[in-house]
Amino acid sequence: MPSSKIAGIGFYVPDQVVTNADLMKFMDTSDEWIQERSGIKERRYGRKGEETPTTMAAAASKVACERAGIKTNEIDFIIFATLSPDYYFPGCGVLLQRELGITNTEIGALDVRNQCSGFIYALSVGDQFIKSGMYKNILVVGAEMHSMGLDFTTRGRNVAVLFGDGAGAVVLQPTNEEGRGILTTHLHSDGTHAEELALISPGSHGGYHLKDVDFGFPDVELGEIFVYPNLLENKTYYPNMNGQLVFKNAVTKFPEVIFEALTKTGLSTEDIDLLVPHQANLRIAQFVQKTLKLPDDKVYNNIMKYGNTTAASIPIALCEAYEAGKVKEGDLICLAAFGSGFTWGSALIRW
Repeated sequence: MPSSKIAGIGFYVPDQVVTNADLMKFMDTSDEWIQERSGIKERRYGRKGEETPTTMAAAASKVACERAGIKTNEIDFIIFATLSPDYYFPGCGVLLQRELGITNTEIGALDVRNQCSGFIYALSVGDQFIKSGMYKNILVVGAEMHSMGLDFTTRGRNVAVLFGDGAGAVVLQPTNEEGRGILTTHLHSDGTHAEELALISPGSHGGYHLKDVDFGFPDVELGEIFVYPNLLENKTYYPNMNGQLVFKNAVTKFPEVIFEALTKTGLSTEDIDLLVPHQANLRIAQFVQKTLKLPDDKVYNNIMKYGNTTAASIPIALCEAYEAGKVKEGDLICLAAFGSGFTWGSALIRW
């Protein structure tokens, strides 16, 4: 059975830099407040009407394909992870296919809605397809454009200051080289606290999951149009996050899922050449680093420059580390993520 290797990698971030000082014009916050809680100094925002998750994904994908030594029309499957799609439906996978000019109708396109852990989930799915021999060139993408859906007021500052836009992509190919490629992936979920990190509306729940919260959802008869009556007042179309609960779970699940991968492969933390965690919060990454007893040169963080780009954060950081010469052939790379759902996962890769 072949293994899956990352044959090419690329990333794209918009050129529009938004600093903490820029956000101070819209909300009661400060550079010190943001950096103390998240480590973020600036982030990138796409240009409205000019850039979307799909266009950013296309830019990253072209670089990944070039580095993999293939043309875009040689891609035989697309897996697109995002929580901020261009449309509610159809998904971004087919839009990316169109954007890349891939007219081969033999290929499939799959969309993954696992938010912060979306890229790990997408990578794991692609890995299984490669191992089964079903596909040879799988494009795995994470792309986000959060700036189109954040509450830029003091009310929404706890969330708005954290997120940025960007995209990352890899091309997976089979390899028969012993001990190379994706060694193992591990995926987990627990929906107990789903609403603690969520965007509630729009949706088809009609208040079902929110019986203890009075959002004023009306009874609707067959044929009537359902309208969220208090949508504007309750701001449920903006993301909501219980930061303390997310932090508490993240610092527990991150190390657990990493140790799970190491145990599965008979390796230890000393064998890790580089840990690339999902860029959710620098304080979480630092806590995990301390728990694993890893030195600074074995952990790559770039949240300071880009903020949290959820599904895009791992491929962006991995690509940036690769371009900086921090990822070399034979290195053991560990990827890990935790986020909304809650969902979390890890992957060990022998580069």
